[in-house]
Amino acid sequence: MRFPWRLNYDLTKYIIKNNLNKVEKYPLVLMLEPTHLCNLACAGCGRIREYADTITDMMSLEDCLHSVDECPAPVVTITGGEPFLYPHIFELTKGVLDRGRHIMFCSNALLMEKSLEKMEPHPNLTFNLHMDGLEETHDRVLGREGCFRIAMSAIKVAKARGFRVCTNTTIFKDTDLVEMEILFQKLEEMGIDGILVAPGFSYEAIEEEKMFLERLEIEKKFQQVYEMSKKHRFWSTPMYLRFLKGEKKLQCTPWGNPTRNPQGWKAPCYLITDAHYPTFKDMMEKVNWENYGVGKDPRCAQCMMHCGFEPTVVTEVGKSPKDILEMLLWNLS
Repeated sequence: MRFPWRLNYDLTKYIIKNNLNKVEKYPLVLMLEPTHLCNLACAGCGRIREYADTITDMMSLEDCLHSVDECPAPVVTITGGEPFLYPHIFELTKGVLDRGRHIMFCSNALLMEKSLEKMEPHPNLTFNLHMDGLEETHDRVLGREGCFRIAMSAIKVAKARGFRVCTNTTIFKDTDLVEMEILFQKLEEMGIDGILVAPGFSYEAIEEEKMFLERLEIEKKFQQVYEMSKKHRFWSTPMYLRFLKGEKKLQCTPWGNPTRNPQGWKAPCYLITDAHYPTFKDMMEKVNWENYGVGKDPRCAQCMMHCGFEPTVVTEVGKSPKDILEMLLWNLS
């Protein structure tokens, strides 16, 4: 099975429960950002720019766990910033796992190897490490020499200790897809559990950057990426990949992956900030969700980001027997 069976079971049970109760809008993944502090200044990162004035702000451990309790999403992505810089990261991780939630722990891996000494493998814990190319490319994107070697060492140690590890690769305008294929092969030889791939997304805070793909460029590049997915252990769903290569039409589900950070519940989505709300309930009830999406808001025109469209896959896949079979075969492969 491609995804852990426990994650499959909990997600399926959660989705069926919401459908039976006729809940129209429900979250799938909570994007929890306890801090925006980072030990890098990656070229494509909007967080350190968008929140430059409040970058030293942090959520208390109590606020983090209360946010997990507020939002019923079965998966919590602990991200940032760099989560290992958060002083209460080990208590936070334990608290989320004790609540029966699944964790996708997003990190640049620079502090991971030493931090593993204070952590234990858990069936609901997955490390999600950013890998944007082979050594020269990865270090250039992250803006520091040696990041690739540190990350590869952390992966080896984590796998040797029994942790589940996946990687997340961003495809930019100048990404060499042949290089990506070599990277994926190398990662799989190390025993990586899964590979996530997504197009680079342009935050409002870094609109001047020329590294991001527009929609037609994304579709062209992901025609090749889709072919790679047939040979490698991708965790990006086949429907989402078909959407990225222009074969499938999908609309965004902005409430599917709500973001909570030191300023509050960020709305309407991970990329666009029109407001921060004090509670999850306020955000869900007060945001005019129908105003957002491709063709509705010009800021959404080029977006094909997984945080908005992978949740759509969940609702779309059940509408077609062909899509159900595709997803089933993909997950069992």
